[in-house]
Amino acid sequence: MRCPAARLHLTAMCRLLSRFTLFLLVIVFPVAAFGQGQDRSAEVQTALARAQHLKRGINVSHWFSQSANDYSAQHTASYTDDDDIALVAHMGFDNIRLSIDATPLEHGPLGKDGLNAEFMARLDHALDTMLADGLAVQVDLHPEEAYKMPLRTSNVAVDRLTMLWRKLAAHYATRDPNRVFFEIMNEPEQNDPYRWAGIQARVAAAIREVAPQHTIIATGPNYSDIVDLLGQHPLPDGNVIYNFHFYDPHEFTHQGAGWGTPWWSYTHGILYPATESSMRELVKEVPDAANRYALEQYWLDHWDAHRIRLLIDEAAAWGGTNHVPLICNEFGVFREDADENSRNAWIRDVRTALEADGIGWAMWDYRGSFGVVFKEQGTTARPDPATVEALGLKKE
Repeated sequence: MRCPAARLHLTAMCRLLSRFTLFLLVIVFPVAAFGQGQDRSAEVQTALARAQHLKRGINVSHWFSQSANDYSAQHTASYTDDDDIALVAHMGFDNIRLSIDATPLEHGPLGKDGLNAEFMARLDHALDTMLADGLAVQVDLHPEEAYKMPLRTSNVAVDRLTMLWRKLAAHYATRDPNRVFFEIMNEPEQNDPYRWAGIQARVAAAIREVAPQHTIIATGPNYSDIVDLLGQHPLPDGNVIYNFHFYDPHEFTHQGAGWGTPWWSYTHGILYPATESSMRELVKEVPDAANRYALEQYWLDHWDAHRIRLLIDEAAAWGGTNHVPLICNEFGVFREDADENSRNAWIRDVRTALEADGIGWAMWDYRGSFGVVFKEQGTTARPDPATVEALGLKKE
């Protein structure tokens, strides 16, 4: 009988062996699955060429995802409709990031492709309308946290994700591969970058099995920040675009938000760029001293266009070193409590920094609290002219 210390050592060794086995299954084996002798440089050139269809995009949220489990026909027909898609094209966007929750895809009744037939019919209509209006589409798997968290420890959850993507990619494999892109997962929230790298490689291999021509969009772990991207190695598949999200500094972009860091909800009217005089009274509105200290650092850090450009340059350098295309497919400012001029100045600075580095973008989002339009339920959308201008698009 082994002593407790020995049992602990054996348990640790078993865990390490299990983790290494998962690494082999999801990293090493998928490398071979992409095929021997393929010209990766040609695949990269395909991804670079197709990235030109993703220069100026917009997210459409709370439609087929993030809808508090209301994915009824009534909701999807009214929240965003064909007229909205036409307006997106008219404003000058060239692509839409179409966010899709995983759960309604898996609910019955299932069609022959293993996906919810009725839900998919509505999703098909949305995607095909976008294509008909000349827009490229990022098919973004955008699950809730309850779907993502098991991926941290459960290989069964990885199997589930892999099978779902195999079905979804097969369903859209006949759509134009130049304009339909498959994004593996929005903000994975996986705090183990090595495990996420393995999961992503395995899912990418499954997509490639059923959709050999389409371009995949991959990301780093956690919340897809630039720092998450910098710690990743490119997939062996060359036909991949890599994405990151940019919301820095959150003290400005998420002021007034009721999620995330609790004290954000106390803040409003924070200017960008900030000055000591503009922040003097606003800092006092945060009740806790430690949180006031954190907010004070926002203006002490001198956030401006130059700082934003330097950070985005780091992402561009990673793309250049690895010879891969990039997209920033989320950035924006919570507008309900933000100063309008400051919000649009930040959007302009991020957008111009991305464009200067040759990185495509997709703003968060079309309507709602980060929106580029104003739209109440049952009404026609009205573009926000100042935000449209900040994005470098044509005003009405």
